[in-house]
Amino acid sequence: MSEHVYKLVELTGSSTVGSDDAVRRAIAKAHETVRNIHWFQVVETRGHVVDGQVAHWQVTLKVGFTLE
Repeated sequence: MSEHVYKLVELTGSSTVGSDDAVRRAIAKAHETVRNIHWFQVVETRGHVVDGQVAHWQVTLKVGFTLE
């Protein structure tokens, strides 16, 4: 098994669809400029309520990638 050095970045994704969609959006956007993304950890989940309904999700996550 190879030895790796990882770097962490913290991202916040948002979505009106749900928390999973917010995570997927954040990772997809990071993937546009960050190579070697291998894992993520959800740190915090928040939401916005309008008229008694969840209107918006925000999910903060740590994303780990290997350094070249």
